[in-house]
Amino acid sequence: MPVSPRIVEPRKLGIRPENAGFPVSLLAKAAFPVGRGVVSRAWGLGMTNIGAGGAAPSLIRASLSRTGKWAGSVAFVGGAVSDILNPLAPFAAYIALVAAVAAIIIAIAIVLRLVLAAKALPALIFATSAAAVAGGVYGLQQQTNAQHGVIASLVPAVAGLQQSMGIVTEKVAKIEQTVTQTQKTVEAVKQSTDTVAKKTDEIASVQQQQTEQTAEVQKTTDEVKKETETLVAGQAQQQAQTEKLQATTVQIAASIDIIAKGFAALAAQGGAIAEPKRPDEFYHNARVYELSGDMLNARRSYLAFAGFDVDAIDPYTRFATLLRVQDGKAGAREVFGALADKGKALSIKLVHIQQFDDAQRLDKLNAFISANPDFAPAYFLLAQEFSEDRLGAQTLADKRNEAKALTKFTSYEKDGGLLKYFVDQTQLADWLDRSRSRLAALGDVLDPARFVPSLTPMRSNQGWSMTISLPEPATAISWRMGDSGPFTDTGFLAMNDQTTGKPMANPSFEMPDSTVAGIIAIKYLDIRGRETGPFDIRFDPETALQQGNKQILDQFWTSWIAFDASGNHGLVYFTQMLSYRCAIKQVHYGLNGAALDKEIKMPPCDKKDPYAIPYDYQPYFKVADSVKSMSVQVTYTDDTKSPVREYKRQ
Repeated sequence: MPVSPRIVEPRKLGIRPENAGFPVSLLAKAAFPVGRGVVSRAWGLGMTNIGAGGAAPSLIRASLSRTGKWAGSVAFVGGAVSDILNPLAPFAAYIALVAAVAAIIIAIAIVLRLVLAAKALPALIFATSAAAVAGGVYGLQQQTNAQHGVIASLVPAVAGLQQSMGIVTEKVAKIEQTVTQTQKTVEAVKQSTDTVAKKTDEIASVQQQQTEQTAEVQKTTDEVKKETETLVAGQAQQQAQTEKLQATTVQIAASIDIIAKGFAALAAQGGAIAEPKRPDEFYHNARVYELSGDMLNARRSYLAFAGFDVDAIDPYTRFATLLRVQDGKAGAREVFGALADKGKALSIKLVHIQQFDDAQRLDKLNAFISANPDFAPAYFLLAQEFSEDRLGAQTLADKRNEAKALTKFTSYEKDGGLLKYFVDQTQLADWLDRSRSRLAALGDVLDPARFVPSLTPMRSNQGWSMTISLPEPATAISWRMGDSGPFTDTGFLAMNDQTTGKPMANPSFEMPDSTVAGIIAIKYLDIRGRETGPFDIRFDPETALQQGNKQILDQFWTSWIAFDASGNHGLVYFTQMLSYRCAIKQVHYGLNGAALDKEIKMPPCDKKDPYAIPYDYQPYFKVADSVKSMSVQVTYTDDTKSPVREYKRQ
């Protein structure tokens, strides 16, 4: 729809009177040649409201007359400079874009009456001129593809100027590169700084942990120091108690010595003490009543003696014997159990243990010795547990245990170490005599070699026959080849062992002739069913063959030589030596008492078939009728020599 014009006073719009006669549409078209744009329409609509008489054209002309010359000159200079500087950057495009945006903003401000048109028109004209010139320059650069600018392509002097400007560009590039490197360095330094800060924090944390650990160690050290002080104090207290105990022991020993002397004096006098008060008097009366058959008073006297808690072994062993006769072992165990609970004497506790049965008694006795390893009488009583009197038949293990205990007991005899345990010295003398007698009878039972079985190998054409010789009767025997693997039982013979009353264990086993050198382990069960061994025995087939043959040759030497055997007159046979030649190194002989200057050459030993005589070898040689005797000496493979054997011709 057409807009009807309104008459507006020019002064209200800031338009001078001399310009009031221009139509607004002409002014808009002069400022913005693209009149069909949004801005042109907005401007046209706004300018239609300018007063009658068309004052706008005169205002524009006035602005162009004042601003156009310098604005155009400046725009032209700016366009030329941007063209010259084009190698550095597309400044013409930048100027055109900035100027166009500025022109649009100014035009909008004028339309919206944000500024007076008279004041804003010069800026609008300058921005429009700059945009037009710069845009034109940029357009020519794009059409001519002039990278160094349109002017430089037309004027060589300008191109030289640009070359000098290239140095600046290189320097600028170097500066940019330096700045980039500097930035990277700064970032690296920052990263290193962060790392250092992190490490510093970690070090601080570690130092804090170390500080805490140091404090903990210090605390622990203080606790250890405190415990050490407590331990030292405890050791000092223990030392004091030990010294006190030693003093008490000396006193007890002294008191037992006094009691022993008093008992000896009373025994010499004879008769019971009417009113006994001392322990030696009660013990004396107990012995007197016991010998006279007054068991009731003897029992009372023994109990009175036990009330003194004297740590001597012989009064309690005699008392225990009396109780077993009267009340049996159970009664004796009950009485001594009560005494052991009341008293502290180790002798009472030891005799109490003796009232138990067999395995239980032995276990308790071993526990007592472990707790009191220097209480000498315990070893004599331990030896009795393995004695022939107690067991009837002893195994080697029993004999060894008995000998060890008796040896330990007698070792305390030095410097009178046993006297403090006996009131009646005759009882001590009896124990010592029995100990020495048994040790003499046991002999070298403590020698470990006594326990080792022996193995006798015998080679046959079929293989090896191994015979085991044990140091004692056995109820079972087993063996194995090598140091690992299961054992093989030898089985039993079809007869009973007279010692054990059980089937006799087979003392032999077989091995193939291909058996190589190695270890044969032997173990057995003794008559109490206790396993003994295993014992490792070295087996070397070659050595065993030589030793076995040597043993036969030595044992049956009368068969080495046979004159005129089987009616073969004038022949001397040496078949036996030939059969067992694996043990022979040389055979020398002499005739009629002459020197042993002749030799019988033997064929080599055949380990696979050692007793076979080679088919092409003659086991004899001829002699004259004048030969009446022959002397022979054999040198064995172990370099030993047999005696010179003499053989008479019949």
